[in-house]
Amino acid sequence: MVGKGIEDVDITMPKDSYDTGKDTPTFRAYLTVVVRDSEGKVVKVHRQKSHSPTANFIGLMLPLAYFNTTGNSYTLKNTGGSTYGYKPAINTGAQCISYPNSNNNYPSYIVMIQVGSGSQSNPYSAYSLAAPIANGSGTGQLVYGQPSIPSNITVSGSSAYFTISQTFNNNSGGTVTITEVGIITYLHFPQSNNNNDTNLGQVLVWYDVLSSSISISNGGSVTIYYTFTVNP
Repeated sequence: MVGKGIEDVDITMPKDSYDTGKDTPTFRAYLTVVVRDSEGKVVKVHRQKSHSPTANFIGLMLPLAYFNTTGNSYTLKNTGGSTYGYKPAINTGAQCISYPNSNNNYPSYIVMIQVGSGSQSNPYSAYSLAAPIANGSGTGQLVYGQPSIPSNITVSGSSAYFTISQTFNNNSGGTVTITEVGIITYLHFPQSNNNNDTNLGQVLVWYDVLSSSISISNGGSVTIYYTFTVNP
């Protein structure tokens, strides 16, 4: 008789319960590289999906509830290899990040998009680029411009995105080749009692190895764009 009861029940899946691709927000990150020659003409455009937040980034994104529940701290490592225990809380004297903040006392901000000539097989564990390209006009160097950071998130329909970018000029006298890219922030954790603040310095939060190398001829330039978008 139980079987008869089941037969009488309409178990057809209602159409609005299927995944339409819009029920759950989707996140994507893209890396775009535009190369120009010495006359400013675009000679190459490279675009790839970016999917490499570092362990530092993951730790900074952990919710406060994680730290309150476990009592644990999270180890962050700066580009110099020094480690720091990160344990935010809401009590007096707790660590906090006042980002963005370029104040001289407790600054936290995006330092740069950094480029390099090396590679790493495990981006998650990366805390610095494998072979950073120095800022300058010497052999193998690039002149780093200032990063461009939007003041607002752009919303278009159901999508929202923001893009950070930076231009690099080649005055080295020869060709410079880029194979890796990363985003570096400067982090300073003031505490509410201002007696025991923590200065982490430069921290790598995002890292990518390019799917194909990018060469910039002498006198040329390259602009790198990182775009982070929801519902692309």
